[in-house]
Amino acid sequence: MRVLLDTNVLARAAQVGHPQHEAAAKAVAAMPNRGLTTVLVPQNLYEFWVVCTRPLGENGLGMEVGAARVMIEELRKAFQVMDETPAFLPTWESLVAQHDVRGKSAHDARLVAAMKVHGITMLLTFNKQHFVRYAGVSIMTPDEAVGTQSGPRSVGRA
Repeated sequence: MRVLLDTNVLARAAQVGHPQHEAAAKAVAAMPNRGLTTVLVPQNLYEFWVVCTRPLGENGLGMEVGAARVMIEELRKAFQVMDETPAFLPTWESLVAQHDVRGKSAHDARLVAAMKVHGITMLLTFNKQHFVRYAGVSIMTPDEAVGTQSGPRSVGRA
């Protein structure tokens, strides 16, 4: 089974010294032991670039462009990156309309659209509450992935 990594997990795994670093790194490492294949979608790479190149004082990693490029290359080698397809846009449009999505939450809806298009039903994220509105999405936090909490569980309404 495939599990999509939310960008917040990728960012925290890359940010040594952050309070969530260890949980993120352990969770990603635990996926194969749980029989799960971790995957990304292009949006993860776009969002990760933003985090990498954003200043430290603005919740970023403060990297130079060259270092961010290396990080993106490493992610592309470490994880399968699912292709974007023409089905993403209408799936996303349906989700944002159906769930009255506003503002930054549209980014999360796009991840869910990618999951639906690719038949991925599980997401690893620190922000479980951002995805509860979507039916058919099983959400696992890093703590659940390493067994310090129960999970994953399917959330969302029909």
